[in-house]
Amino acid sequence: MKKILMIAVSAMLFAASVSAASAMTLNAAGATFPYPLYSKWFYSYAKQTGTKINYAAIGSGAGIQQIESRTVDFGCSDAPLKAADQKKNNLFMFPTVGGAVAIAYNLPGIRTGLMLLPSTIADIYLGKVKKWNDPEITRLNPRMNFPNMPIIVVHRSDGSGTTNIFTWFLSDISPEWRQRVGSGTSVNWPVGLGGKGNQGVAGTIQKTRGAFGYVELAYVLQSGMTYAALKNKSGNWVYPTLANAREAAGHAKIPSDFYIKFTNSPGKNSYPIAGFTFMLIPKNLAPAKAAAVKNYVKWAYTNGDRDALSLDYVPLPAKLKSRILNELNRQVR
Repeated sequence: MKKILMIAVSAMLFAASVSAASAMTLNAAGATFPYPLYSKWFYSYAKQTGTKINYAAIGSGAGIQQIESRTVDFGCSDAPLKAADQKKNNLFMFPTVGGAVAIAYNLPGIRTGLMLLPSTIADIYLGKVKKWNDPEITRLNPRMNFPNMPIIVVHRSDGSGTTNIFTWFLSDISPEWRQRVGSGTSVNWPVGLGGKGNQGVAGTIQKTRGAFGYVELAYVLQSGMTYAALKNKSGNWVYPTLANAREAAGHAKIPSDFYIKFTNSPGKNSYPIAGFTFMLIPKNLAPAKAAAVKNYVKWAYTNGDRDALSLDYVPLPAKLKSRILNELNRQVR
């Protein structure tokens, strides 16, 4: 009888431990760029495993601040941290998925397909091209009827990895932009209105006639926004498609610290405004939470590609995933 009782108690304790593990909650914050995908992944993961992930899509800059101050279990950013900053804050950083940043606009009578040179985009954000019927725009689009209307420039108001990718691109293609403004998650914009998050910029463009701005592709496609074709480094006109972002990502060089940049990549069909989004995990995370985060990342890499493709994100190559998982197990304990 005593033995049976001990077995029963052991079974109850085991069940309680499983229940506690399945009830694990992780808190995260950061980039809005991957939010359409992350929200789907987190929902599916919680449904399958019981582990809930609360995510605040507050922008990459705020996400970095929160993980550095340890107010969340992991942070997310489209702007990678350099090796020195990772070491300083005892963080392990790695990419999760890639994507494209589209140039979206709201112009009556003008559908998707506006052709723009990268230099023209820089001139619009520098405040040099101010109207829709400027020759820099009309000469490349002779069949479109452009109004004599001001271009309402829209940009992010918060610290943003999408801004980091976009200003990397502008600095790559425009010496004037590189010298006057530069790149980063937050810059001193010469002109324009600010919107919070990709959703804020998308919303401002949608409700403002004559608006022009940069938005992560998933938001553009889900909202039915109009967007431009750009001339890439190889001299070809390309759209922000999954295939074109994937070609650009294929030219990325993967260093040991996973600090990866591939804007303005070579390649026949490479889309020039593209990048990875990253997770930032403390190396000294509590053991139970470290295990939970590792399990989630492994799950996402194993089960998440279909969702990524359906939402126009670029899954990582299998070899890169394997390399990241090995480093994750080695560095986060």
